[in-house]
Amino acid sequence: MNKKPFRNRPKHRTLLLGTLLASGASLAMGQETGKLDQLEKENVDLRKRLEALEAMAQKEGIMPSGDASPAMPIKAMSEMMISGFVTASYFYDTRTPKDNVSDGYLWNQRHNSFSINKVKLTIASPAVERSGSDWDAGYRASLIFGENANAVNTGGELQGLEALREAYVEVNAPLGTGLNIKAGQLISLLNYESGDGGAANANFSQGYQWYYTGNGPSAGVQLGYTFTDWMDLKVRVQNGMYAGAVDGNNGKTAMASLGLKPDSKTWINLIGFGGDESSSQTVKGGSILAGRQMTEKFGLGLELDYFHFNPPGASSELMSAGAWVTYDFTPKFGIALRGEYLSDPDGGGLKGILVGGRAGSAITSTEADGNLASLTLTFNWRPTPNIKVQPEVRYDTTSYDGGFDGKTDRVIVGAGVSYLF
Repeated sequence: MNKKPFRNRPKHRTLLLGTLLASGASLAMGQETGKLDQLEKENVDLRKRLEALEAMAQKEGIMPSGDASPAMPIKAMSEMMISGFVTASYFYDTRTPKDNVSDGYLWNQRHNSFSINKVKLTIASPAVERSGSDWDAGYRASLIFGENANAVNTGGELQGLEALREAYVEVNAPLGTGLNIKAGQLISLLNYESGDGGAANANFSQGYQWYYTGNGPSAGVQLGYTFTDWMDLKVRVQNGMYAGAVDGNNGKTAMASLGLKPDSKTWINLIGFGGDESSSQTVKGGSILAGRQMTEKFGLGLELDYFHFNPPGASSELMSAGAWVTYDFTPKFGIALRGEYLSDPDGGGLKGILVGGRAGSAITSTEADGNLASLTLTFNWRPTPNIKVQPEVRYDTTSYDGGFDGKTDRVIVGAGVSYLF
């Protein structure tokens, strides 16, 4: 038998094996190519669906669009500003009222007690740009908790928001230089002082004018227009002078404030108001608020108020005048002096009114009419930009016989501290 040499056999085996491997590789590559094509198609479909979902999310404001912060993926959160303060204090009434409530005194509802006066939280959009060419919109909402909340959050509980101080929507309409529109619960246009107390004011305790010749927040609509860089006008319609968040009758109150800036150091607000507070009473009057920065360290403030009440029968009047002097010795330390006088010649505006609705807080007397006067000295110390410490001495006097817990005068001393964020 002729046999092929042994050395030729591996060549045949090698060729056969190579052919089989090549065929298998081609088959595998073909199958892999099919899988890749299928995956690519699925990726394209997924990408299209993802882009559609992102477009919908951006439209709804859930995902950022444009230059929204990537660190804050929700557009509404990326544009939200949060601020506020916490205020605590201790004050002592030298008349030591038996019920531990100082008559006719607003802040620190309990004598000789440490107090958490206010915890304020504000959320707001960026400031609305006032322009004659573009629409813009924003919002602002403030909540205040603490001892003084019942005096500053007027009527919030009637809206299911007991801690509500203010909440409104703001719109710029491109008319002229820009028409500013606010609708919601708005803080009063009256008063030189802010209802935020020592956190915003040079004096820690609130003046009598803020409460007796002012008014709390009220739901309404306000239009504002800037004519020039030295004159602007605000016009408002709201639920009465004291109705607050919810009106109980068909009456409304109209308010207007003309703002003037004669120079860079002076501002003046001329305010008028009037309307039906109820079906049987109307309230009208006016105020002048003004301030001037005499020097970089020395400032002056002024408030004059006139109220006319016309209930059934005899009408009554209530008048007040207040002045403020501030001086900053250093960027961290200064003083503030407030003097005020309120006159109620008809006996309808001061006596018998519960301050902040608190039991035992009203001025009581056998006198039919009378007046109040107060002088307050406050030291302002800012050890850091966020902390404000305010030791204070306040002297109150009244013509009402026994108006202050059986006395006609008193001294209240103490200190408040605020942390602002």
